[in-house]
Amino acid sequence: MAKNTLSFVCQNCGAAYNRWQGKCDSCGEWNTLAEEDTTGATTMPVSIRSKRKGRLFTLESLTGKSNDAPRLPSGMAELDRVTGGGFVRGSVLLVGGDPGIGKSTLLTQATSLLARAGHRAVYISGEEAVAQVRLRAERLGLADAPVQLASETSVEDIVSTLSEGAVPRLIVIDSIQTMWTDTVESAPGTVTQVRASAQALIRFAKKSGAAIILVGHVTKDGQIAGPRVVEHMVDAVLSFEGEGSQQFRILRAVKNRFGPTDEIGVFEMTGLGLREVSNPSELFLSERDLGSPGTAVFAGIEGTRPVLVELQALVAQTSLGTPRRAVVGWDPSRLSMVLAVLEAHCGVKLSGYDVYLNVAGGLRIQEPAADLAAAAALVSSLVNAPLPTDAVYFGEISLSGAVRPVAQTSARLKEAAKLGFGRAVLPESARGEVGGDAGLVLNSVGGLTSLVADIAARGTPKGNRQGTADEPREDAPEKNATPARFRREGR
Repeated sequence: MAKNTLSFVCQNCGAAYNRWQGKCDSCGEWNTLAEEDTTGATTMPVSIRSKRKGRLFTLESLTGKSNDAPRLPSGMAELDRVTGGGFVRGSVLLVGGDPGIGKSTLLTQATSLLARAGHRAVYISGEEAVAQVRLRAERLGLADAPVQLASETSVEDIVSTLSEGAVPRLIVIDSIQTMWTDTVESAPGTVTQVRASAQALIRFAKKSGAAIILVGHVTKDGQIAGPRVVEHMVDAVLSFEGEGSQQFRILRAVKNRFGPTDEIGVFEMTGLGLREVSNPSELFLSERDLGSPGTAVFAGIEGTRPVLVELQALVAQTSLGTPRRAVVGWDPSRLSMVLAVLEAHCGVKLSGYDVYLNVAGGLRIQEPAADLAAAAALVSSLVNAPLPTDAVYFGEISLSGAVRPVAQTSARLKEAAKLGFGRAVLPESARGEVGGDAGLVLNSVGGLTSLVADIAARGTPKGNRQGTADEPREDAPEKNATPARFRREGR
């Protein structure tokens, strides 16, 4: 008989310890260690043990004909874009997102569309009763869809029920933290139970060929809760992002064995559920404040899709000993780098100013091509000079102050021209990649200094900078002249 093994397992990262301690040394979280019986996690169950020898299997070479994995389109173009064209047979997807972001709404719509198309779709909820799921379906106008519902948390009962009859094409488990299995002796939601339950469901998916979607909770940092080994076990990890106060949501692939990981799907939350947004640029630019200093339009690329988004910057004099640097939707390290380049090579002194940068619409930008747009917005806010409303910016800034080219220049310009923009500020070395049919006036910049001087020449002094004791009126920047703060010493 196996001896019970008790250990303390971190409920955030899955690290195990022999004794309790307040802080997890692996992830740094406090009060996350819980006592668990890990006998089932370390010892193979009796039903699986066998004294027979292993069976022989055939080894194949790298060369040969391989068929593409058949896919099942979900009926939602934005969801299929992120998954790579649809659900692959026998695949397991993990979907994570903040509470109330719309995960259950999205999956209810996906299962309803598949059921209406004649496929067997099963929705199993461990958090809600069947009546609650029906109320959501009625609100979305999907009550007539032949989706099979259940409220169950036992993995053995779920597998036995789904094994009867025709194999389901899509199974939704909402959520994996509520599932439990008899093979381990731990409470539902613990690291051991989440790992064992996920393994049992993955084994059923590979054996039956059904596609399974697991819904996962997230931590306060936005990471999917539970052991990271679950993310390695599944075939795809999807992150559902967005602000609860805003109407649109972004579905992003963090991991995908059957498709790209740089595609995004954009949805708008309405009273009838999530509506697909085929042109995200119009949504992100729908409420632009034209003519305001500190705003610049960035022409970005998300996967294969060009997306135009507005960058908003605010530079204000600080009253603190250490100025604040706040960023929403962009990498804070890149903002620090851009500020350092502006001060070192362009003479822009921002050590006495608070700097705030925001990506309008809640989109999170990950590519370095937004450096030029961020720098233009910062300088525009500092000198109170509105940027041209019909211009887009893109380009990577190096530590030497040079503007480096970025990929897919033609796609960015084509999207900007389609939305009515008339000019583009881009790296000088990227002009050769653009054909004569761009339809835009191209303003190329080789270095950041020339762009800063051009914006500063149009600047006007702000009202709170006139006639103070620290900054006399005669030292204020004049119109159509480069302010003194931008002129390096010795010039």
